[in-house]
Amino acid sequence: MRKSPWLLLVFLLIGGLLGGILGEILRVMAPQGTIQTIFATNFTPGISPPLTIDLVLLKITLGFSFKISLLSILGMLLGIYLYKNV
Repeated sequence: MRKSPWLLLVFLLIGGLLGGILGEILRVMAPQGTIQTIFATNFTPGISPPLTIDLVLLKITLGFSFKISLLSILGMLLGIYLYKNV
């Protein structure tokens, strides 16, 4: 049976979200040290500050950013694994 690429996207998003939530919980609950440094450190690529185009009549703001941590990447990998084996 052929699997939908949309289902893969859903698994990736859910895995990334759960990993990110776990990373935020770990950042708050874990004591200062190596574990918090490794698992709770975020990398935020994106457009900062957002691009703003002011046309007097219309003002358009474009921007995005991702908040990526090691646990969110591990969650995405788990999502891919579950997608392939379910």
